[in-house]
Amino acid sequence: MSISASLLAILACPLCKADVKLTADEKGLKCVSCHRVFPIKDDIPVMIIDEAAVDPHRPVKE
Repeated sequence: MSISASLLAILACPLCKADVKLTADEKGLKCVSCHRVFPIKDDIPVMIIDEAAVDPHRPVKE
């Protein structure tokens, strides 16, 4: 199961408040501004700053 489009539309990065996009492997949500990748565990996005990894090179799903 993937993150629904309606949920993705309302989620934002908790640090910089920018939009997040689903990563290409669908295992995380990446902030378009600060490049933090928030993991998705058991189909639930973990939007905790300390749980995120900064990865400017990880592609997002278009």
